[in-house]
This record gives sequence, structure tokens and C-alpha cells, in this order.
Amino acid sequence: MGYAIQWVRSLLFTVQMYVMMALMGIGCAPIVLLHRKFAYRVVRGYSKWVMWTAGWMIGLKTEVRGTVPDREILVGAKHQSFLDILMITSVTPKPKFIMKASLRWAPVLGWYGKWLACIPVNRGRRAEAIKSMMEQVKSGKMPGGQLIIYPQGTRVAPGVKTPYKVGISVIYEETGQECLPVACNVGVFWPRIGIYKKPGTAVVEFLPIIPAGLKRDEFLKTLEQRVEARSNELMLDAGFDPN
Repeated sequence: MGYAIQWVRSLLFTVQMYVMMALMGIGCAPIVLLHRKFAYRVVRGYSKWVMWTAGWMIGLKTEVRGTVPDREILVGAKHQSFLDILMITSVTPKPKFIMKASLRWAPVLGWYGKWLACIPVNRGRRAEAIKSMMEQVKSGKMPGGQLIIYPQGTRVAPGVKTPYKVGISVIYEETGQECLPVACNVGVFWPRIGIYKKPGTAVVEFLPIIPAGLKRDEFLKTLEQRVEARSNELMLDAGFDPN
């Protein structure tokens, strides 16, 4: 009975989440067209709305830990569900993502992806996308901010082992930027697919910065070790054994 009630609550929460996405996204579009800064405000506002409603509708609290970046930096984050995206964008000043190219044509998501200067990537053509992105960076066409990359390339369920892809190390080396690792346990409560969401406390944690200048292999190994080790600890704290 308890599961059924939580499932219904999760369904109602999910419905209102997407309804609000449409209302805010469409309603605020005219003002966003005036200046990109309004897109950041809308995205942060929507993210905080979802986090707030998750707390009282399905009993899922959210907690962001660590030092939030306030300058241009590369962010290498653990990705388990839609929630970790929202939690990161709720606190970062100028977030932008490498996103699936198909999302460019999605209503609202595609619009705001463009306004936030997100970088569309076709599956299997990441090298081409990285080259295009680096050209934009060097030409000054891409606005500054926090470039958020999911080094495993997709959402990964708790306990699943997926290798880190080399793309983020190429960007790290080419831009010469520092990298901020981000760990999370959100997949324990909000799965990558499905309606049902568990009550509890979802955590996203910004970890110590990896300095610029490391070799690609050393950087990728350091990033994976830090993110995976801390994510495993957070999942254990949430009652899930990832091993």
C-alpha cells in the first residue's frame, strides 16, 4: 500500500514538473530573447521549483554541498538522473552543457539549450563536436561560464560501472582550465527511468578542484577516482551499497 501511494505521489509530482517546465519556458521566452542573462534566471528558478516541490510532494529533500564555482571552469559531474542536472543548475551562475543533438529540436529544452550556449553532440561524432566547440572557444563566440560535462556520456544507475570517456580530458587540455569534480547519490532516489521516486535526501557535492596542466591520462584517472569514490560514499550513506 505504501509503495502504491508513493507511486501516485511520484506521478503527480512528475506531471506538475513538466507542466511547470512548459509554463515557465514558454511564458518567459519573450524576456529571454532580450538578453541571455534571463535564460540563466529562468533555468535556476525552474530548478529550484522542482527541488522545492520534490520536498513536500514526494518527501525527497535535496542538498548541495561544497564550494559552488563562480568563475569560468570545467565541471566533470556524475550523472544518474534528471535531478542532478537541476541541482547543479540551481546554484551555478552560468551553466552550459554538452547535450544530445536531438534535444535541439525539443520544445523548451531545445530553446533554453541554445540560449545557454549548450553544445549539441551527435552520438558517435563526439570528436567532431569537441573540435567545433574548441573553435568557438578560441574565437570568443562561446560565452564564459561553467561547462558541465558528464564524462561517462550518459546517465548511469547506482552500482553500474561505466568507463570515463576521453572527451573531457581533451577539452581540459585544450582549454587549459581547471576542473571541478562533482559527486552525487541522486540515482538512489530518482532513477534514470521510471515514475517511482523514493523519499530521502539527494546530495550533489562539489569536490576539490583539479588544477590545470595535468597530462590527459593523469587527469582522467584523477577525475574518475575522486568522483566515483565520493559518489560511492554518498550512496552508502543513503543506504545503497554500490559494490
